Amino acid sequence: MSQAKICGFAASAVICALLLTAGCAQTATLALKFTPDDVTAYKLTTERERSVIWEGPLIKKPKKFVGGHTGNRIEMTFTQRIKSVDDQGNAVAEITIKGLKYSAKVKDNIVLDFDSSREKDRNNPLGKLIGQSYTIEITASGEVSKVIDVSSARTAVGSASANQRAARLLLAEVIKERHSIPALPAAEKNQLRRDDNWSSIKTFSFDWLGSKTYEKIYTLKKIKDIDGRRIAIAEMNAIPSSEKAKELHKEQVTGFFSKLFDTTEIYNGELRLGLTAGKVEKYFEKFRSEWIAVDIMSPEENKEPDTLRISATRLYCIERID
Repeated sequence: MSQAKICGFAASAVICALLLTAGCAQTATLALKFTPDDVTAYKLTTERERSVIWEGPLIKKPKKFVGGHTGNRIEMTFTQRIKSVDDQGNAVAEITIKGLKYSAKVKDNIVLDFDSSREKDRNNPLGKLIGQSYTIEITASGEVSKVIDVSSARTAVGSASANQRAARLLLAEVIKERHSIPALPAAEKNQLRRDDNWSSIKTFSFDWLGSKTYEKIYTLKKIKDIDGRRIAIAEMNAIPSSEKAKELHKEQVTGFFSKLFDTTEIYNGELRLGLTAGKVEKYFEKFRSEWIAVDIMSPEENKEPDTLRISATRLYCIERID
């Protein structure tokens, strides 16, 4: 074989290797995988907060105005044990609560500060959740399709009014929201290459400020080895969506309020999925919207304007900790 042909084969091999690296090697199936009796530990953090702040001259502040921050932050650690897996790859999982922190405030006043690791908090109704289990069904696409059994945990918590916060954490819709992974694509669209996109819709309600719908757009940015694990990393950036515009038209900020407020929004997130084990390493999404109204009391010329600043924050973060 001539040297030219050898060089040609060598060049072709290099080109093929580069194509594999850029193409096939950067293809991934973004789905959860389940193995019976497998146990994984996670930490989940959620936060909901709204604030109303007066930034104008104090002398012009309305007498009945009471601002501040209102909301809650929940940190829960739990184990997920896979009890069975069906032919479609859906799993029945037993969730056991291992630890809980729960803080809440109303207009800057702390109304709850619970930490299950503190001895003094063990008699709090929320402490009854520690060690309790419930079972759910999870699809490979990260959806909690069914809450199967939560009766024993609900019995342990009880129905007294003092136990309302603990009981709420065991509501079916709250459990589904807590354990679903909204970042994963649908089963028929989970074969993805780097820079591929998929999306989902999310709606937030802001009481008298109306509702807004966003399209969360996910992009598979890279696939890399981290600590011996092959990890797919996807970024999420959301944009206002018109998909539900007609449904929400009556709820949107209109008339007086639309002219009163200037709005800024940030809504983004990131997914890190272990491809070999088919487990979420970390997923978070954070939303923050701010409404600012200036001159709401029509100040005199050349005087400091009256300013009202309203904000809303939502955080969801789940992270593997074993």
